[in-house]
Amino acid sequence: MDLSAIVKAYDIRGVVGDGLDETVVRDLGAALARLLRAEDAGTAAVVVGHDMRASSPGLVDAFADGVTGQGLDVVSIGLASTDMLYFASGTLGLPGAMFTASHNPAHYNGIKLCRAGATPIGDDTGLRSIREAVEAGVPAGPGGGVRSRQELLAGYAAYLHGLVDLSGARPLRVVVDAGNGMGGYTVPAVFGDLPFEVVPLYFELDGTFPNHEANPLDPANLVDLQKRVLAEGADVGLAFDGDADRCFVVDERGEPVSPSAITALVAVRELAKAPGSAIIHNLITSRAVPEIVAEHGGRPVRTRVGHSFIKQQMAESDAVFGGEHSAHYYFRDFWRADSGMLAALHVLAALAESDGPLSALMERYDRYPASGEINSTVTDVPGRIAAVRAAYADRPGVRIDLLDGLTVDLPDGSWFNLRPSNTEPLLRLNVEAPDRASLAALRDAVLAIVRG
Repeated sequence: MDLSAIVKAYDIRGVVGDGLDETVVRDLGAALARLLRAEDAGTAAVVVGHDMRASSPGLVDAFADGVTGQGLDVVSIGLASTDMLYFASGTLGLPGAMFTASHNPAHYNGIKLCRAGATPIGDDTGLRSIREAVEAGVPAGPGGGVRSRQELLAGYAAYLHGLVDLSGARPLRVVVDAGNGMGGYTVPAVFGDLPFEVVPLYFELDGTFPNHEANPLDPANLVDLQKRVLAEGADVGLAFDGDADRCFVVDERGEPVSPSAITALVAVRELAKAPGSAIIHNLITSRAVPEIVAEHGGRPVRTRVGHSFIKQQMAESDAVFGGEHSAHYYFRDFWRADSGMLAALHVLAALAESDGPLSALMERYDRYPASGEINSTVTDVPGRIAAVRAAYADRPGVRIDLLDGLTVDLPDGSWFNLRPSNTEPLLRLNVEAPDRASLAALRDAVLAIVRG
């Protein structure tokens, strides 16, 4: 059995019935239990949550059979967002498994795994060992594990309220697009006692995603939210992805707010509580982020894209906060895990403390025009990267680094990053420049080489 198609670098994900089925998931549960018990004989249980996909309950049952068959207990929290599973792992002190395929279409599902305290399990920290164990055949276990149920939604909401003070917030009208995902389950609990009028959009839990994909990174999936914000005269719009671990923001004009600007805003708020702390930002976020962090006395730490790298750097630098261009936001006070809901509460708190609209508030954090991520399908990924590097390598004042793909800094303050996809024959280009004319020129020049 070859599981390389579904066991990815950061999680397990695939088409249900085509490589990912209950038999495989049962073995994955057994392999995880054996790994955890080998690392710590005192490990007693695994906490499990799942999203609203039709396949999730059956996969959870199979996984639980695998875990309990190896002698560990399973604590089920039922329906959950991914950050709610991290909350469970942190508060209960248990390793966890979240069944979700995040923003992927309905026929997908997957598992995000973590150790106790929401520490991620990735390819080089256990996931490869789990895959190899299943491929080799997992030995039968002693059995004896039992299943139990805990309700943690109210505790999750209360914990977030303890991290962001909204008690004196001015009233706001907030449109929330849950995309038929888990935000429709968690937002009512978290926002219920806050001084906000919530206008719900697609709160019905439906893993077929009948209204639009639960992927707010695609501008097409923000259109309904943008229209509703304008129609309601709302102060802000929030869009969550399928498992609600990411949150995107739309201002009162219906304009998307850059996740880099959100990163800078939240960083400033966290630095006010922990002066001088490190702030993590991946290398695709705007250069405004490290500038603003330094201006507020923080220590900007640049890292590769991906939650495992972010969390590792957070632990090593004791960073108070970290942000990515993809709207993943990580908090030291949340077990260094990402929470779209917690980021949303910070945005609402900052807006409620200000006198003006969100667009005015965000102007100080959004300094440079950016292209967003531009994907190009290519047949020779290494060759195209090499060609781009060669085109810029000998230019005066140009700096090149290879931390994650190819990053090129130009003397005028422009820069671009060109990264290969982990799973597809794609190159992903991100460009930023001091002005829109420079941005367009640099973008077009790089794309001419990539697609040439």
